[in-house]
Amino acid sequence: MDIANVKVGILGGGQLGKMLNYYGNHWHLPLFNLDKSENFPAGINAYHFTEGDFKNYDDVVAFGKEMDVITIEIEHVNIEALQYLESIGKIVHPCSEALITIKDKFLQNEFYAAHSLPTPEYKSFASRSDLLTSIQSHDTKLPLVQKTRGEGYDGRGVKVVDSMKDLSDLLEGPCIVETKTRIAKELAVIVARNDDGQVVCYDPVEMVFNDNNILEYLYTPANVSVDIQASLLKYAKSIIELYKISGLLAIEFFLDTDHQLWVNEVAPRPHNSGHHTIENAVTSQFEQHLRGILNLPLGDTTMLQPAAMINILGEEGYEGKPYYQGIEEVFKIPNVHVHLYGKPETRPHRKMGHITVCGNDRSEIEEKIKKISKIFKVISK
Repeated sequence: MDIANVKVGILGGGQLGKMLNYYGNHWHLPLFNLDKSENFPAGINAYHFTEGDFKNYDDVVAFGKEMDVITIEIEHVNIEALQYLESIGKIVHPCSEALITIKDKFLQNEFYAAHSLPTPEYKSFASRSDLLTSIQSHDTKLPLVQKTRGEGYDGRGVKVVDSMKDLSDLLEGPCIVETKTRIAKELAVIVARNDDGQVVCYDPVEMVFNDNNILEYLYTPANVSVDIQASLLKYAKSIIELYKISGLLAIEFFLDTDHQLWVNEVAPRPHNSGHHTIENAVTSQFEQHLRGILNLPLGDTTMLQPAAMINILGEEGYEGKPYYQGIEEVFKIPNVHVHLYGKPETRPHRKMGHITVCGNDRSEIEEKIKKISKIFKVISK
């Protein structure tokens, strides 16, 4: 691949696009972004930003025709446009076939079941009312987890139903329900592949979610047994090869109280569960994704130091221009790295950035996290 002359188009102009652009800049690689507004995070460092809608067929086709390689920073893009671009010889990663499955939670679970990968028991429902009827007739048992079939991310599209009193705010639209797993830990693995078939994995991470099902922070290395770690890496390599994906695949797992692993869901792009690799690994997930989609040799995933990643979320009760309260004090803490996404408005639970906290061991890192949580808030003025 002639990286000096290849044109790479990214469908999306959010924070993931911004961080991909940063690593493309290292190689003077021209990265082009398509999204609704140049004021989005990636607008600040794109080689060229095209204003348009990645869900619109005509916008995606017009954008993609000018590119050599097309990739994504979000799954909810126009699949028909990607299929057309593939038909005229454009390189698309992830391929449309994999993306069709991954965008639909039901098709994801069907895929795992068909390939004998561990996934919770699940059912599909056409509507909220169909699910409600099934529960009330005792055909579907509680507790359960309801997931919308599409458009879910960052905690959206997921509803935990523990008892009948939780039925008043079931999610609308086509959905699946899964048997609620007795979760001991939530884990994730970032795995990468190129077209030559080289596959590498990063160290598994251990995730902690808030009450809104948004990732609050993660730790790496995950505190799991050698056998569990080996199983995580084995599943990750198998899944990316089955999907035939080039670039990154983030895979979320449940570890239950019986020490059984379950595949939860995947994302075929850089992911929140891999942000720490910027400071914690030899090769960041963003550089790795570019290597994968361009069929370059994949980078070294060796961990340089233990780390945690904290999501910077907008505080409850604040909307408007963000003010980063306490950021000067955070900057004083050694081996703590602040990443602000540049979103012009904050609102409750919106991802405004992340902080990577590194140290010699978990106890040192946890002390830094406690300090940061006390002094740092995203509010508005």
